[in-house]
Amino acid sequence: MTLDPVLFYKAMADDTRLRALHLIVQQEELCVCELTEALDLSQPKVSRHLAQLRKQGVLSDRRAGQWVFYSINPNLPDWAKQLLQLSSDENRSWTKSNLKRLEAMDDRPARCC
Repeated sequence: MTLDPVLFYKAMADDTRLRALHLIVQQEELCVCELTEALDLSQPKVSRHLAQLRKQGVLSDRRAGQWVFYSINPNLPDWAKQLLQLSSDENRSWTKSNLKRLEAMDDRPARCC
């Protein structure tokens, strides 16, 4: 996969998209409803940001019933995966409150497949 580094860094230059990416890296996979809860934002806003990340090739999605789950695109170049992992690992305090909201969420969708 060819990834334009300028577009990649622009995608991460937004607070909502970067927080979502960090949470997805930390949790491996999240659905829109989980990100909506964790980020304390409306579903349309979260979905719009996820669509931008998917369009740039940073995220992959999969459907499972009524849920759409997002994960880091496995075809991302290694440098991009490493950068996302390092950024997430080194800034866990930045997403701490988001993770607390996520962990307190009732009725999180079950993972399968």
